[in-house]
Amino acid sequence: MDGRRRNPYELTEETPVYVISVAAQLSGLHPQTLRQYDRLGLVSPDRTAGRGRRYSARDIALLRQVQQLSQDEGINLAGIKRIIELENQVTALQSRVAELESALDGAAATMRQREAAVHASYRRDLVPYQEVQQTSALVVWRPKRQQHPSE
Repeated sequence: MDGRRRNPYELTEETPVYVISVAAQLSGLHPQTLRQYDRLGLVSPDRTAGRGRRYSARDIALLRQVQQLSQDEGINLAGIKRIIELENQVTALQSRVAELESALDGAAATMRQREAAVHASYRRDLVPYQEVQQTSALVVWRPKRQQHPSE
């Protein structure tokens, strides 16, 4: 979940509340059609303890989509089932990508913090070493002559 406590009486679009007759009315389909879709695995409502079907608002929307694809687009039920499976897979993958992006952002923030800690721990009395150019020049050192006060 999202970490917050949910009200057990709060209705969401996934809450199964509609009996088959109400779901049929809301979707504009015959109850026998809903049973057929359930048998085919197109729309699988939740079940009560007595095995009665309970449809959610999301199930009703899916029933309407199945009807639209079948009636308006002329897609057979096997094709509709595959479309629904692919849409569910895309939704799951999008969710996974969002999770991974969040994890990546967290890891990047942690890395920046650790990098800042390392930079803060550098000794300030040290200076970066720079490579000295190798040359063939000859440098001769001659000590300065000390001048005597008499001169």
